[in-house]
Amino acid sequence: MIAVLQAYIPEIYMGLSSLLVHKLRTMLTMLGMIFGVGAVVAMLAITAGVEKEMLSYIDLLGVNNIIIEAKEATDRNELQQRRAISPGLSYRDFRAISENTQGIDKMTPRKRFKPMKVLPKTAAEPPVVIGVLPNYKDIQSLKIVEGRFFNEEEDSRSAPVCVLGESAKVNLLGYEPAVGKYVKVNDTWLQVIGVMAQQAGADTDVEGVEILSRNNLIIAPLNTVMRRFEDMNSYLKDEIDGIYLRVVPGTDSIETASVITAILAATHKDAGDFTVTVPAGLLEQKKRTSDIFKIVMICIAGISLLVGGIGIMNIMLATVLERTREIGIRRAIGARQADIVRQFLTEAVMISILGGLIGIAFGFTLSQIIAAAAGWSTVVTVTSIAVAFGVSVGIGLLFGIYPAVQAAKLDPIEAIRYE
Repeated sequence: MIAVLQAYIPEIYMGLSSLLVHKLRTMLTMLGMIFGVGAVVAMLAITAGVEKEMLSYIDLLGVNNIIIEAKEATDRNELQQRRAISPGLSYRDFRAISENTQGIDKMTPRKRFKPMKVLPKTAAEPPVVIGVLPNYKDIQSLKIVEGRFFNEEEDSRSAPVCVLGESAKVNLLGYEPAVGKYVKVNDTWLQVIGVMAQQAGADTDVEGVEILSRNNLIIAPLNTVMRRFEDMNSYLKDEIDGIYLRVVPGTDSIETASVITAILAATHKDAGDFTVTVPAGLLEQKKRTSDIFKIVMICIAGISLLVGGIGIMNIMLATVLERTREIGIRRAIGARQADIVRQFLTEAVMISILGGLIGIAFGFTLSQIIAAAAGWSTVVTVTSIAVAFGVSVGIGLLFGIYPAVQAAKLDPIEAIRYE
């Protein structure tokens, strides 16, 4: 290995000397590689960031889950028109799905509202209150860092208890232990019995499903919310506004969702007042979209690399022409054709290597600028750097072969005579 490296040292030295003689020309030649490699690194960083963000959103929903949401009307008249056709999402739907759908592991209705007032007062965004069954903890894979989650007995007797998200706990009760303390939601006092772990992720909508920040939630037993907050059960509002389901592992959640959609379409008389979302289906769809986006971006970046390779070939052909007499002298004193090929190929590869290294730094910087300016998440991975650098070196080899071979084919006598 050392002997091989020693054999290439003269070519590397000669290559560097040749490149440094024409610094501006060398830099201009490398620009194509710099922009091409930078574009590859930046584009792969964007697609990796999008994929990571997408997976975090899907994880919030639960890959094995199915989510049913009541569609909110824009005004009172629209709600009245819907109610003339459909009663809205209700316990009846919950029971119909439970009794007529195979492969369901756990399911819970959900009642959600934003309280008019909360005590202790907070200057931050007021927490959202949701009422669910105790199995919601398992469906959503919640982690409790303080206290516990409520149980079926507390739900059955509408116990005034709740579990807080991390942000809701800090905003309302500070950083001290919260279990045993009370918060007042509207006119009802709820005792805190647990606090959830900090949840990574953003508040956003995924295909029409509002992802609630678990960090700013007050979770109470479903019966507590239904019975102690009676103002939420008006005629114009759905009896329940959501249903969470988790299917048994191995069950086709997309097929199960089709059955659920058919059941609800029949009971709601095609009023279109609900949505059924399958995170597993969203994951497949978004992966396909991400793959297409990645291919398009790589093709665009590949064009830049191709242009850079053409630039290398062009400048190496010009270099061969300039150094024809030098080539003839080297051949006359014993250099073989292979030595000439290796000399010029080394120079071409050195241009692509230097351009690739600068391009990696440029791509990393570009990805950070895009992340800051557009608010996108970008992730520069070792794989993206290796791919970009490997392609740049390959481009140098590919486009350096022809000029190197042309140089080696020169007739020594004619080359020495060349002026």
